Amino acid sequence: MKTTRPFFKLMIVAGAAVTFGGPLGLDSGRALAQATSPAEKHFDPKGNLPSRYTIELRKGVYATLPFEDRRDFEEAKKGFIAEPPFMKIMADAGNVAWDMGSYQWLLQGKDFPSVHPSLQRQAVLNMAYGLYEVLPGRIYQVRGFDLANISFIKGDTGWIVFDPLTSKETARAALEFINEKLGKRPVLGVVYSHSHVDHFGGVRGVVDEADVVSGKVKLIAPEGFMQAAIEENVFAGNAMSRRTQYSYAVLLPRDPFGHADQSIGKNVANGSVGLIAPNHLIKSDFEEVTVDGVKMVFQNTPDTEAPAEMNTWFPQFKAFWAAENITGTIHNIYTPRGAPVRNAMNWSKQINVALYKFGQEAEVMFASHSWPRWGNARIQEVMRTQRDTYANLNNQSLHYANRGVTINEIQNVYQLPSSLWKQWPAHSYHGSEQHNSRGVINRFLGYWDGNPANIAPLSPKDSAPLYVEMMGGSGKIIAKGKELIDQGKYLEASEILNKLVFAQPGNREAKDLLADAFEQLGYQKESPTLRNIYLQGAYELRNGLPGGAPVKSSGPDMVRAMSTENWLDFIGISIDPRKADGMRFTINLVTPDNGEKYLVEMSNATLTNIKGEQAKNPDLTITVNRADLNLVMMGTTSFDDLIKAGKATFAGDRKPFDQLKSIMVSFAPNFEMLPGTAAPKNTAAADAKPNEEPNPFKLPDLMPADAAGD
Repeated sequence: MKTTRPFFKLMIVAGAAVTFGGPLGLDSGRALAQATSPAEKHFDPKGNLPSRYTIELRKGVYATLPFEDRRDFEEAKKGFIAEPPFMKIMADAGNVAWDMGSYQWLLQGKDFPSVHPSLQRQAVLNMAYGLYEVLPGRIYQVRGFDLANISFIKGDTGWIVFDPLTSKETARAALEFINEKLGKRPVLGVVYSHSHVDHFGGVRGVVDEADVVSGKVKLIAPEGFMQAAIEENVFAGNAMSRRTQYSYAVLLPRDPFGHADQSIGKNVANGSVGLIAPNHLIKSDFEEVTVDGVKMVFQNTPDTEAPAEMNTWFPQFKAFWAAENITGTIHNIYTPRGAPVRNAMNWSKQINVALYKFGQEAEVMFASHSWPRWGNARIQEVMRTQRDTYANLNNQSLHYANRGVTINEIQNVYQLPSSLWKQWPAHSYHGSEQHNSRGVINRFLGYWDGNPANIAPLSPKDSAPLYVEMMGGSGKIIAKGKELIDQGKYLEASEILNKLVFAQPGNREAKDLLADAFEQLGYQKESPTLRNIYLQGAYELRNGLPGGAPVKSSGPDMVRAMSTENWLDFIGISIDPRKADGMRFTINLVTPDNGEKYLVEMSNATLTNIKGEQAKNPDLTITVNRADLNLVMMGTTSFDDLIKAGKATFAGDRKPFDQLKSIMVSFAPNFEMLPGTAAPKNTAAADAKPNEEPNPFKLPDLMPADAAGD
């Protein structure tokens, strides 16, 4: 029996009812009573309220956007069955894996001047929490348990699970909840729609690996899934982990002055991340598979939102699963954490293929984020809107590039056509027009803007003093910065104050002023990604780098799935080339349990490797089973421990190994992004226990959980 949830009296009030356009409010009933009161004042003693310029900008937003269009709210509440009696989900390690209660301030029915009104609308829509019916008797979703949705397809005898979330704990809680409400059924199939961790990391919460290996459970993924799931975050993983602290603002409080939303969901779960290899790969453009009486037609869509991704059509139900290719937001083309720039035109074309292949008869469209759409006309409307937005982003950015607009100008030139601006599905919450348009140009033309002065520019720390000197010194810059901030010219203020902060990292007044400018820019952004970046920057300028060790998300599954070649490549990245210069040696690596052999060579301060080759006269041969090497990669043992245990052998001269170990750097994920923010020294012993020798062969966090879904 369905229950009514007071929370989902989701009615957006447009017009002049309250403040300047009405609050993005809702009558939240019990949820309102339980909600944490929104912050009466800024969490940071140096923080500021929205300026009059920020408030004026919000007025303009209300005048230009269709807040009277309430269809998203009706769709978001449709099919609600029940919400759980808990707001928190605990991780097996004892920490909080998920806390929906931390966002309850959004349900107060208030307008928050420190949050862009369009973003607040999206943040409220993402407060869906509980079990929902997508197609009566057949398709269900549990929403609000993680960044993504977990979907359950009812087969003849069991469940087929689509995208089992980020962590084992949240996925397990979702399965238990649906079984409690709809009756217990075994999981007979799992589908990974794509290679981002919020779509597979919780798989061990819904199935046992033994059942996948035996074939009892069919685990389906697109071709290239395993490689993409591991590789995207390996080589620059440490830098990505640091940058995601900005784009996801995980270190800021969840309140009107801090983190409000992540566009495709509230945030990412912090639990146990796992990975079970699929036993069925979709290799063709279209492939039909039947599991437990449910016919599914998979559409491969590589190089869209993820390197490996696929949509799914259910012909029996006239239901279309859009994976993360079509959600409630325009996504990232360029991801601020880093990662290869995506192909906006291909993304548009794959949506177009789906539109004409399945969209002509689809009666419901659901996805791994956001809320479903019902009715063929509505589905086609949303598909066309997002198809056209991605294509426009690509075409318009390149149009201007071909007229001489550069990567350093396009963000101020590109503008979404008004016909798209007035449609909610065209809004770039996860992305933004500014950083996505720059991403398109970067994909085709790279970082250089065509000006010879910018092909190999000075580092900011070297150029900044010149600017400061020519501008008349710090006093004049600070005076001008204050003047610009008082005029609401926050970008202009940040331009000159940033130069001063780089030239004088210890200048407290300069850093505080720059933080003030960043803060107002954050309040003004529709995209939570940009909001988070500005607000995190403001926080660090005022307070320095946050303390505490970052949360590790990579578990044994990630290490086991990583190829030995990738690990050797990462070792090559980890060596300090200045110390390696002049070294020369060859090492043969043999892993008997999987039959692999590698030739590792140091020359010209560069470490290279080749699979399947062995040096005839190596300086050293290392023999170790890959299963034991995994323990080294996880940091739970060392090569010397394995030698002592008789699980590894060194044949030849040990010196090359010791040389290699001595020049490797253990990357610390707490480096400065902004100067003068008091980053601790990057030490190799950062992760080591007292009196324990650091293990430079240990992999860093391979899969930054904060980057899930990006």
